[in-house]
Amino acid sequence: MWLFAAFVAIPIIEIALFIQVGGWIGMWPTLGIVVLTAILGTMLVRAQGRLALMELQRAFSRLDDPTLPLANGAMVLVAGVLLLTPGFFTDALGFALLVPGVRFAVFNFLRARIQVSRFQMGRDSGFTDEGPEPFRHRAQGASGSEVIDGEFHEVEPGKRPTHRPSGWTKH
Repeated sequence: MWLFAAFVAIPIIEIALFIQVGGWIGMWPTLGIVVLTAILGTMLVRAQGRLALMELQRAFSRLDDPTLPLANGAMVLVAGVLLLTPGFFTDALGFALLVPGVRFAVFNFLRARIQVSRFQMGRDSGFTDEGPEPFRHRAQGASGSEVIDGEFHEVEPGKRPTHRPSGWTKH
């Protein structure tokens, strides 16, 4: 229901803002501002995206909880989508998500409403070099459980034409 309301309300807000700003400053300056914010937003998203990726790599290398860096990266991605969408309201939301303090506040807001049932990192997570725990027995081979030995030969399917032979093809 909330998503439907957003899909209806956001275009209405954008149209109203385009009409208001276009009436104040004119059509060409309004379009110039929209293009300028898209270009500026793209540059800022690239810089913030690199920082978010470096934070994520640091979290993985230290075996820290990657939740905050992943959330930052996701919010920078959403900011990029909002900034590339033409409009003043979406640009304001996109620029707001590029501010680290706003992203942290949004993260805390969402974290209070989402319950994580399980989170594990490292070797005790059920994954090994052979793969996830449920599939580990398939990769053990001679050192582990059973090995099934067998032989095979390929059977080529017979050609069955669906039409009469023509002079152009051989069947």
